[in-house]
Amino acid sequence: MVLKETNSATKDLAEIVVKGRITSASGESLSGVSIQVKGTQVGTTSDNTGAFAITVADENAKLLISYIGYEPQEISVAGKRDLSIILTTAVNNLEQVVVTGYGTQRKRDLTGSVTTIKGEELAKMPNTNPISSLQGRVAGLTVANSGVAGASPVVRIRGVNSTNSASPVYVVDGILQDNIDFLNPADIETIDILRDPSSIAIYGLRGANGVIAITSKKAARGQTRINFQSTVGFQKVTDKIKVTDAAGFKKLYDAQLANINAAPFDYSNYTANTNWQNEILQNALLTTNNLSVSNNSEKSSTYLNIGYNKQDGVVKYNSYEKFMIRLNQEIRFNSNIKVGGEINASHWIQNPAGVSLTNALWAAPIVPIQQNATTYYSMPSFQRAQVGNPIAALNRNNGTNINKGFRFIGSLYAEVKFLNDFTFKSSVFADLGFNNSRSYTPLPFTFINQGEGTAPTTSFFDNTVRTGVSQEMAEFKRYQQDHTLTYDKKLGDGHKLTALVGFTSIYSVSTNINGNRRDTSVNVPNNPDFWYISTINANNPGLYGGGGGESAIMGMFGRLSYAYQNKYLVNATLRRDGSSKFAPQNRWGTFGSVGLGWIASEESFVRKFNFINFLKLRAAWGETGNANGFADNLFRPGISNASTAIFGNNVYTAIQAAYIPDPNLRWEVVRGLDIGFDLKTLRNRLNVEFTYYNRTTSDILTAVTLPNETRSYFTNLGKITNQGIELSLNWTDKIGKDITYSIAPNFSYNKNTVNSIGDKINFQLFGNGGANLTETGQSIGYFFGYRQIGIYQSTAELGKMARFNNSLPGDIAYADINGDGLLTPADRTYLGTPFPPYSYGLNINVAYKGFDFTIEGQGVAGNKIYTQRRIANFATLNYEANRLNAWTGGGTTNVEPILDNTRGNNFLFSSYYLEPGDYFRLRTLQIGYTFSEGLLRRVGISKARVFVNGQNIKSWSQVTGYSPEAQIGSILGGGADNGTFPVPAVYSMGINVTF
Repeated sequence: MVLKETNSATKDLAEIVVKGRITSASGESLSGVSIQVKGTQVGTTSDNTGAFAITVADENAKLLISYIGYEPQEISVAGKRDLSIILTTAVNNLEQVVVTGYGTQRKRDLTGSVTTIKGEELAKMPNTNPISSLQGRVAGLTVANSGVAGASPVVRIRGVNSTNSASPVYVVDGILQDNIDFLNPADIETIDILRDPSSIAIYGLRGANGVIAITSKKAARGQTRINFQSTVGFQKVTDKIKVTDAAGFKKLYDAQLANINAAPFDYSNYTANTNWQNEILQNALLTTNNLSVSNNSEKSSTYLNIGYNKQDGVVKYNSYEKFMIRLNQEIRFNSNIKVGGEINASHWIQNPAGVSLTNALWAAPIVPIQQNATTYYSMPSFQRAQVGNPIAALNRNNGTNINKGFRFIGSLYAEVKFLNDFTFKSSVFADLGFNNSRSYTPLPFTFINQGEGTAPTTSFFDNTVRTGVSQEMAEFKRYQQDHTLTYDKKLGDGHKLTALVGFTSIYSVSTNINGNRRDTSVNVPNNPDFWYISTINANNPGLYGGGGGESAIMGMFGRLSYAYQNKYLVNATLRRDGSSKFAPQNRWGTFGSVGLGWIASEESFVRKFNFINFLKLRAAWGETGNANGFADNLFRPGISNASTAIFGNNVYTAIQAAYIPDPNLRWEVVRGLDIGFDLKTLRNRLNVEFTYYNRTTSDILTAVTLPNETRSYFTNLGKITNQGIELSLNWTDKIGKDITYSIAPNFSYNKNTVNSIGDKINFQLFGNGGANLTETGQSIGYFFGYRQIGIYQSTAELGKMARFNNSLPGDIAYADINGDGLLTPADRTYLGTPFPPYSYGLNINVAYKGFDFTIEGQGVAGNKIYTQRRIANFATLNYEANRLNAWTGGGTTNVEPILDNTRGNNFLFSSYYLEPGDYFRLRTLQIGYTFSEGLLRRVGISKARVFVNGQNIKSWSQVTGYSPEAQIGSILGGGADNGTFPVPAVYSMGINVTF
């Protein structure tokens, strides 16, 4: 062996130091960009200002520049020492890495349907829940928001495929979650929406309804970075429900009294004109704030983020606060071994609304609000038993509920690479949740009953009411472990193989206890320090309860990904799961998937078509189990409280069987087929993604109540199919040198069909008091009732039409569906679906130098909304504006029935109470400006952006309620609007600064 000494002086003269700065097309510095010397292991990354320095061997060296979301570049040194590099946004972003379950894949290698949303797009929106910001962005994803402060949105992926839960599972850095309420939107790097069988099958029983995978932010390579984001704005209800004012109410109530031959009401003491909606609603504050610090060196990385969000509700005294902190740490011992961990903690405080919105809709406007702080006016005698003074209820309940929660999520992992091609990763997770609520029942106010007719005005205080307190404590714990071994190898002659095997287990346990006690002798002070059950003597009456449950899942899985010549793709998965929810003989199930892809644009005969830049055809089939949305241990007997009995001087509570157990319960089985293509054309400016899917759920677990039985039993008895299409387009281009823009519409259609319910008996599953029905041949939970065909105009017309025996002129005329000349329950029919089959969105982005402009729209079509709140229009409550057009005689209207609260036929559920749920909403309008970096460097800032934003600005719809998003609701009883909380418009401004 001969050792040759290297002359260090000669080496120093040969090496060349190249410096430079990397920016985007808009002039923004890009940090964390990878710069590598081609053909070597020498590399570095850009710092916060986009600057870098790298040493190359000679003038012939070439630099490879790459950054996720931007086109890669190859630059020759060739005498250059100071480089200015501008990266352009990648329109052919096929090298992007997406989450696919216990691993990642390049987007071009996928055989399924996965959509990625960048966290920076979500961070622009002033939403306390990041899922709300996905509305209208992803084909096949339906998001319905709530106006309640801190409430979670309802999310569906490709419709409803079970009578139980239809919500997707969330996977946050590997840990499976039912929601991500704890997560700070500013902590999100990317969100991947997995919809197809080949993507979700590896998640086993938890992935049956689709998967939303969140990758949280880690520290980017470079110097220490400090980032501050803040948004402040207000929320406003722009679409209030139109109800009558005092004059309108008096007109309609007088007509109603006349129609029932009742004496007119004396309004002498009722001269007010109160708009109860305006009294309980408010313009509400919304603010989000985040401060992060990150550092990533060769050996370790650290990311720390602290956040605070506050949202006041549009109903007075409703509010939600959340404090968040997240710490992520990774230590790299060498290129083959690394360990890391994360702590994510959040604390929330919620003050619920102290009044029902329907109270404000129903209260008569002729009543004044209050005389003083403790004395309020009661409703007139004709509605006193049905509705109370809304402001009295609001003020009495203000501050009487303390609702707090804590959430701690921690994880540890270790990863070892060995034998060049193998990677072993072991992860453990813990998720701990604690909720604690205390509430107080205060003394009532004094009420003034205004005189009616000759009756005098009196005051009233209910001396029988006593103060009371209630407490509830709930705990939730989940422990998860994942262990995977991955083999990744590029074989000769164009073969690439990735194989993964793994083991996972999840154990969950929850407990809750609750109780309340009323003080019959000494009233509890209105002081939170006394709001404990123990402060009240134990001899006073109380009610106590509690519950809990535990479940476990264990799974073994594997995935094989193969690519040949970068154009023929195969992805296959296999998983065997066991769940404690089922009896031992039915506990385990084996499921899998296979996906095929062909990148046709790599074929020589396709390359002849110059307008095709990329074309991939893909197909996937898969099968998975589903055990989401129903209780544990249903194969075992359960008990519940029954009526009481007296033995001697003691009262005892009886128990009874809660349901009839079925030891033969088994998995729901979901089978799906996806066929689609991905196309990039016209010089990569147009991106098209199209998918057809067909997904069937069989052996659906359903609660069935037998005739003459009050108890139900759970059994596997149904099959549901969802089939549809998804289309996403994205056009990206430039106008001149300074203007870039993109237009991205998306569209989806889903048809839901119940194929069967029961093998021999066609069970009918009702919901929402019988307004919704699930049965074979129709969509799940469809509206079922009488179809209005007009108004009976005269006695003569009654004799010519099908009618009820007690029908009168002015009543709603219903269709005789079975043609027997009579109106009976057999004439009820399909009236529409509460779940929109069509959904669409539009996103437009424009950038000019430092300015950026965003506009987003979103809508649905084809569904109906049940205006359940309108039934009150036939009682002695306030009227909605449509009742101003009520029938008053032959020929006056063929839509609105007579004002008469004794006509029971008009209370029957019918198409009269339905309205089209179609809407299009201007979801977002935002203008931002990113300051010039030359100016910012002088004050030590690397990046700064300010913006103004409008959200939910305008909706175009025939919906008369507060929000067209009333498809919120249970699966079997969806689409009912009984005063659904309004989704407000939000106007805000914000700043994002990086140091």
